[in-house]
Amino acid sequence: MNQLVSTGWLDKNLDNVKILDASWHLPNVNRNSFKEYKSNHIINSIFFDIDKNSNQKTNLPHMLPSKEDWEIIVSDLGISNSDHVVVYDDSDVFSSCRVWYTFLYFGHDPKLISVLDGNFKKWINEERPTSKKIINIEKSKYVAKENTSLVINKDEINKNIVSKKIQLIDARGEQRFLGLQPEPRKELRSGNIKGSINLPFQKLLEKDRTLKKKDELIEIFKTKKVSIEKEMAFTCGSGVTACVLGLANSIISGKKPVIYDGSWAEYGLN
Repeated sequence: MNQLVSTGWLDKNLDNVKILDASWHLPNVNRNSFKEYKSNHIINSIFFDIDKNSNQKTNLPHMLPSKEDWEIIVSDLGISNSDHVVVYDDSDVFSSCRVWYTFLYFGHDPKLISVLDGNFKKWINEERPTSKKIINIEKSKYVAKENTSLVINKDEINKNIVSKKIQLIDARGEQRFLGLQPEPRKELRSGNIKGSINLPFQKLLEKDRTLKKKDELIEIFKTKKVSIEKEMAFTCGSGVTACVLGLANSIISGKKPVIYDGSWAEYGLN
């Protein structure tokens, strides 16, 4: 798998890859991703709207779309199955990982989908090329193949509370996990899924927003009493930051991440 690429690598390969800006923000932070993209983005990048490019037939936020819808979404972005796609964001919640996961779920070659290590902040700090220009897209014909083993649903979550087959790891901050801080979505109660382990995704990042090195990631998982060898699934508020843990585990184990897509947005409904 080719989970991460560096800013230096991307700078040298700007014309050989398809770049997606997948910035997405929590509903309570009042930032408009598309507006920010239009004012400045990595040169040649295309905006990817996590909310719009999701299942529109459910009230739950940005759930995985259908295979047919995903084929249309990716074809409209001008991306082919043989393209190397690099995803970045300018978001506090490292939302690029969600798009990385979605490409894996729909069968994109794991060697051809990567997250930019350090994201837009690092790119800007290093004064690498940015633009306001929105590039013209030539539509492609993308073919998806669903890998349903990368998703766990609410029924399976409830069964797992008893069977404890899978370690369920929650990426939200500790205060939210413990129910001491209200959820950003008002319709949700506070708390966590019984038996889940809290590993806030921020613990996996360095100050410059790059991911910590593999041996450090292993240590962080171990301090949370997570058994690296045992099966894991990841959850969070709405399935975005769970994918940051999924990315870290993929770097540790080489496995594709399993995500509870509904996450607390489904489980915590009053």
